[in-house]
Amino acid sequence: MAAFQSVYSVYINFSVLQLALLLVFLSSSAQAETNPKPQLMLANTYHNNIKLEDYWVSEKFDGVRAYWDGEKLLSRQGNVYHAPPWFTAQFPAIPLDGELWLGRQRFDELSGAVRKDTPDESEWREIRFMVFDAPAAEGSFDQRFNKLESIISQSQSPYLVLVAQQKFRDEKTLMAHLIALVAEGAEGLILHLGSAPYRSQRSDDLLKLKLYQDAEATVIGHIGGKGKYKGMLGSLLVETDSGIKFKIGSGLSDAQRQSPPAIGTTITYKYYGLTGSGTPRFASFLRIREEL
Repeated sequence: MAAFQSVYSVYINFSVLQLALLLVFLSSSAQAETNPKPQLMLANTYHNNIKLEDYWVSEKFDGVRAYWDGEKLLSRQGNVYHAPPWFTAQFPAIPLDGELWLGRQRFDELSGAVRKDTPDESEWREIRFMVFDAPAAEGSFDQRFNKLESIISQSQSPYLVLVAQQKFRDEKTLMAHLIALVAEGAEGLILHLGSAPYRSQRSDDLLKLKLYQDAEATVIGHIGGKGKYKGMLGSLLVETDSGIKFKIGSGLSDAQRQSPPAIGTTITYKYYGLTGSGTPRFASFLRIREEL
């Protein structure tokens, strides 16, 4: 009996050891596959209670935010964009903040390309990393931008592009510039305070300006269509984080009406102000918010 207990004890201890080793292995594997979320600078919505001449202005690109940590491209959630090695081969070994971009009004193509675990090289040859900041560099944005100009001018990479910046002295000229760019297919403008350090938070150091506003909501229902949309989706029933529920029936393609965003999906919509009850006016579907 004593011998049996001894063998049984050894077996149990061995099994516990195996389990512990397995847990260590799984833990280390998970750590190897994930990255901390990049601490990024986030934009508020533009307002005219600012000193406009202190801000640099650039195009707001309709792409996906990307953070180059010196070795790999990361999404806002810390997931890796699986770019071909040649795409980043000549990127500098310093952190860069920017946007992966395929061109105006080509967001859906871009989203499909960068989400693939196995990259399609022909797709990536058209993509550019539009760089607008150097998070680890010291000093104001004025100083960081000067450093970026030097760094990117020395790079031989055709896939690395410094975002052009300019200044405006009055809002009338700024708005005229916005309207002209939007007419050419641009999404809007970004204003960056020249004196601002890189702060990983949402503030007026960074402002976004569009002809419309946009926000996110969660799909909570599908409403059937009528007339030419009979048998397909008529509109999405969505809910905002603040609990506002409303329908979105415009902006959807026929393909999206036939295979609508699933319940629980987060979407981005555009709108033009709010009603007295807080409901977005003229809400229109823009895209599914897709995260790697």
